[in-house]
Amino acid sequence: MSDGWKESAEAWIVSMGESGDFGRQFILDTPMQARVRKGSFDRALDVGCGEGRFCRQLRGEGIETVGIDPTETLLEQARRRDPLGDYRLGRAEKLDFADGSFDLVVSYLTLIDIEDIDAALFEMARVLKPGGSLLIANLTSFMTAGMPSGWSDAADGGQRFVIDNYMTERAEWASWSGIRVRNWHRPLSRYMSVLLAADLELRYFDEPMPNSGDPADIDRYRRVPWFLIMEWRKRGAAV
Repeated sequence: MSDGWKESAEAWIVSMGESGDFGRQFILDTPMQARVRKGSFDRALDVGCGEGRFCRQLRGEGIETVGIDPTETLLEQARRRDPLGDYRLGRAEKLDFADGSFDLVVSYLTLIDIEDIDAALFEMARVLKPGGSLLIANLTSFMTAGMPSGWSDAADGGQRFVIDNYMTERAEWASWSGIRVRNWHRPLSRYMSVLLAADLELRYFDEPMPNSGDPADIDRYRRVPWFLIMEWRKRGAAV
């Protein structure tokens, strides 16, 4: 069964442009970049790199970066925009790297796209060096529990965001701007339990708010918790 990414790749490239959508540009990029700079990393893996936008940011920080993605059209775009970058076809569930290959692994809004979350997170932990960091940006489980309808008209004339079946893990189809992809809802406890089982230690957690942008968009993103950022450290001394 297709997850929609092959069919949606061209529309995704147009939608993201160079700067990314509102959530990336005005909410996530700044705190994600701050965590990267705080860590003084040497070699990074961007899992689900798409068209390579965050890889280019990592390389701009002087970090040797490998981007992987299962969608060839997105990788082709990444290579066009960054001819000197290292972009490879691959999936999170089976990473083609030796144990401890990276001191930073990034999952920037990709966990919601992955069906076998256990295999993916254990693989991300495996390729981390001891003392290395897994940096995650994801939709909050409150947000994904509202899929696919989300906002709806209320009796008082306003709008409400309705969540349902929060504890039930499931896939839903999300559609916007000519894109139609399958996203996974999981309760937060599901992610946390797998990350803890992978012998990772939580070092940072945030639900970032917009730092700029159109006031109407800022208000919309403040009403519902859209995103979270987590940084997990692999146990053991840095080598």
